[in-house]
Amino acid sequence: MTKAEKVDFVIKTLGKLYPETPIPLQHKDPYTLLIAVVLSAQSTDSKVNEITPILFARANNPYDMVKLTVNEIREIIKPVGLSPMKSKGIHGLSQILIEKHSGKVPQSFKDLEELPAVGHKTASVVMSQAFGVPAFPVDTHIHRLMYRWGLSNGKNVVQTEKDAKRLFPRELWNKLHLQIIYYGREFSPARGWKIENDVITLTIGRKSVLKKVL
Repeated sequence: MTKAEKVDFVIKTLGKLYPETPIPLQHKDPYTLLIAVVLSAQSTDSKVNEITPILFARANNPYDMVKLTVNEIREIIKPVGLSPMKSKGIHGLSQILIEKHSGKVPQSFKDLEELPAVGHKTASVVMSQAFGVPAFPVDTHIHRLMYRWGLSNGKNVVQTEKDAKRLFPRELWNKLHLQIIYYGREFSPARGWKIENDVITLTIGRKSVLKKVL
């Protein structure tokens, strides 16, 4: 199977499994999405979705967020982990949004990545899911599956993102990255992986990966 055929198989299979791709993180606007994505670092979407209603009841915009102290934010978000760093980042980015962007989330990668606690992946999620700009945020699921499927060398997420953008049509990026995440969680997890349930890897998987599990 050629790489182009593999890509086509992935697109068609994911399209059948996940015709709809709701955003996993609960939010109501670009700001609450940005905060939710910051909180999701090294945490789970379900845990973040438990905490954000509590946080957003106190502050769901940058003007109210800066009225809270860093310690107040930290106490609320402790369950998601990395609360010292995240609380400082949330307070700091909210202040910058007020000072530099009239309290609004900027619609550019450059401006987003200049905010505290916002890296390229977080910026990509916000650009794609809040503003509809084509992007391909690479999380652990996408990084793992692109390697298992033989579509990337797995060296680092930067290379995985480049490979994904090169192989998949630009107009599918925003939907496809969510579809791959859903698939990874359901059929091809890092732990408890049952290869017999993973039709994509069984069909197009890297030979070295399949040898280990078959």
